[in-house]
Amino acid sequence: MSHLLVHPKRELGRRIHVTPKSAGWTYVGFELYRLEPGASVAERTHDREVCLVLVSGKAAIETEEEDFGLVGERMSPFEGKPWSVYVPAGDRWQVTAETTVELAVCSAPGSRGSHPARLIAPETLGQETRGTGTNVRHVTNILPETDPGADSLLVVEVITPGGHTSSYPPHKHDTDNLPAESYLEETYYHRLNPPQGYAFQRVYTDARADGTRELDEAMVVHDADVTLVPKGYHPCAATHGYDLYYLNVMAGPVRTWKFHNEPDHEWLVKR
Repeated sequence: MSHLLVHPKRELGRRIHVTPKSAGWTYVGFELYRLEPGASVAERTHDREVCLVLVSGKAAIETEEEDFGLVGERMSPFEGKPWSVYVPAGDRWQVTAETTVELAVCSAPGSRGSHPARLIAPETLGQETRGTGTNVRHVTNILPETDPGADSLLVVEVITPGGHTSSYPPHKHDTDNLPAESYLEETYYHRLNPPQGYAFQRVYTDARADGTRELDEAMVVHDADVTLVPKGYHPCAATHGYDLYYLNVMAGPVRTWKFHNEPDHEWLVKR
């Protein structure tokens, strides 16, 4: 099995646990909880900022200073925009499920006192459609770089219709070379509709002079899998009949998304 593919535990509670140490990198952390009604989870943020994303379900969410009450609306990530909560470093959060809840905990290094905890409501989120033809996908920006209320985190949702490609033409953001390209680690949390489907993701670096690559992994992605992108290009493909949702978490030394298209395929965006 690819070291870039993380399968979920098939029980209640914490189903995915990716830390910088387990991923072998510096910035991005990702956890996924599945909670039944009445169940709670709480954590301290310490030196990391957190974006709590209700992938599905309704829950009461609070921090040390704020009680946001009952939030959430959609029962599936394929139904509308999410509710989210930003929690700064040096704080504590608690989530108590009202319905069955799928909770994503996105984290990255943060500075204490730099931003307040806040609710991120669906009506405040920008949406856009990218690509043309079978490269069309639908993007919801949860915590984009245009939102100044975070230190490191970038969080976005994407829905790719069945039979379409996404994160395509292949692009990378693994070099600290601003303004041309930024260094960002990235996780993908995948869901499929219907859930018995599968998708594909490839993660690969540029070819060396002899044609070999430092990294070249092609993965079959099933419902609730997480893929890690430490470097390289990382396109996805949704198979016919199965829509693909993914939640992206990105972070690096500078909070900006500047990517580099693979030269062989850049013609697709220039025609």
